[in-house]
Formats: sequence, structure tokens, C-alpha cells
Amino acid sequence: MENENNNLLKIDELKTYFAIKKGLLRRTVGFVKAVDGVSFQIRRGQTLGLVGESGCGKTTVARTIVRLVPATSGRIFFDNADVLSADKSQMRKIRRDMSLIFQDPVGSLNPRMTVGNIVGDPLRVLKKMTGGELVDRVAILLAKVGLSGEYINRYPHEFSGGQRQRIGIARALALEPKLVVCDEPVSALDVSIQSQILNLLKDLQAEFGLTYLFIAHDLAVVKFSCDEVAVMYLGRIVERADAKELYDNPMHPYTRALMSSIPHVDPSLRGRRTALGGEVPSAFEPPNGCPFHPRCPLAEPRCSEIVPLLEKKTGRLDHFVACWKADG
Repeated sequence: MENENNNLLKIDELKTYFAIKKGLLRRTVGFVKAVDGVSFQIRRGQTLGLVGESGCGKTTVARTIVRLVPATSGRIFFDNADVLSADKSQMRKIRRDMSLIFQDPVGSLNPRMTVGNIVGDPLRVLKKMTGGELVDRVAILLAKVGLSGEYINRYPHEFSGGQRQRIGIARALALEPKLVVCDEPVSALDVSIQSQILNLLKDLQAEFGLTYLFIAHDLAVVKFSCDEVAVMYLGRIVERADAKELYDNPMHPYTRALMSSIPHVDPSLRGRRTALGGEVPSAFEPPNGCPFHPRCPLAEPRCSEIVPLLEKKTGRLDHFVACWKADG
């Protein structure tokens, strides 16, 4: 087992529910269980990929970690600090070591602010930088992400999508964070630009010793970028393992279906696709037992009655699967 002190981020049984209210008195009639008992850890300097279909709860996990969304229950430890019990003053200090790279490089940048103000705002507010010192620091950050310091007085609409995402990355690095949450940072970009941004993120990680939580739905991107991968389905993690181990030996039926959908240029690498029947159940009324059982080709009676635990599989190094038939 890994050394607990080497974990920068540890999540324990995290739940994030959203109340559904109806009627004149706005009474709560139920909850959308966006995140329903998620646990994982990320070692310092490593990258954990969080993958799954749209709506599985990946982004909610990210936003809960930085407390943009309130958690319903669970524990979050960041660099040995208890995030969920931190008061405003403590959270302000914790957030200096956390940053976010958003999916949409257009919507995440204020169109009324110059690049210099966008990147420099965290430095001005939290580090009280002003004048020439601030301008010099912004120019250095832009250079780190491959942009010229001459762009400092330009506005977001004057840049391409890839350049806007580089601006977002520069802003995320402004306070020299320990953890960067990458919320689908390349999904809105052209394929030709995606590789440039992924290479940039890897270079920055090597230079600054960054730790990444990398959220994506493109499994090919995750394979390139991540040291460890966790697969989510309907608010739960159903499989977690080292990236190479997971791609070489996917054990959960849902993971296998996701893997079979990865396109390959080489015909010899193309396998038979696993088609999943039915639709993703509602997080408002999730099925009993295993959340995947209504669509699982291997489902048996106990799958609809008992929730399988995420357990380490015999003979597999740190390979955890929540499935009764994962060894079969």
C-alpha cells in the first residue's frame, strides 16, 4: 500500500446530493445523487484520470473538492488539511494551492478583461502584487504557456480556442498551486490543438511538480495523460487502477464497453465493440443494487439487490473493481 503521507488529496466516501423542491412551499421531494460515495487519493506529482459518460458526476466531484458546490457528507483532505471543515479564512489559504482549468476556454474568460488582468487578478488579490512586478510576473506566466508577453493588453476574443485555453492555464498557474483540477481541458478544442495542450500540461507538471485531477470522457486522452484512472458510473467509482493495468486488463463490464469504443487507425487493433443496451438511469431514482446492472450483459439476481463494494482484486496490484463477476 502507498504511503498516506505521499497523498496530496484524499477523498473518503464523498456524497453530493442536490435537493429537488416542488410546490408553493418549495418542499424537498427528493434528491439527485450526483456523487454517491466516491473515494480515491492522488499522490503528489501524479495524475489521476476521472472518466465516464456525461452526467456521471465527474465535474461535480471536481467542484465539490474546491467547495464551489457544498458536499452532503464525506471527508476531503488536501495536504493534510480537512477541506470540508475549514472556515472561510482557512479555505482562502487552501484555495491558493488549488486551481481549476475549465472545459470552455471562451466562457471561462471574462470578455471585458484584458489578458493581463485575467492572469494577474489572482496575484493582485491574493499576493498584493502591483505595477511593474505584476506585469513582469504575468509576462513570465504567458511565456510558460507559449504566449508572447505582447498579448498582455489584448482581449479574449482576439485569440483562437487553443490560445484561450493557454490563457486559462496561465491563470491557473499564477499562484503556484500544488493541485490543478483539469475539467475536460481539451474537449472543446480541435483535435490538432488537443495534443499541444496535453503536451504543455505534461511539461508544466514536470517543471513545477504539479498534481493533476484530470477529468475527461475521451479514453485515448486519459491514457496519454494519467498515471492512474478511476471510472465513474452514475455517481460511483466502479473501477480504479494504474493506467496501464486498466487499459491492458479492464475488469468491470462498463469499463470494457468504454474501452471497446476507442477508435483505432490501425485495423489490427480494432476489436469488437460492446454495445450497451438501455439508457443511463436517472440520478434522481437510481436503481437498487449495482447502478450498472440494468445495462450489464453479465447481470445476475444479486446485482439488483446488493451494491458491490469497490474491492481490490486478488493478484492485481492496486486494481479495485466494484463487480461481483470481475474475476470471471
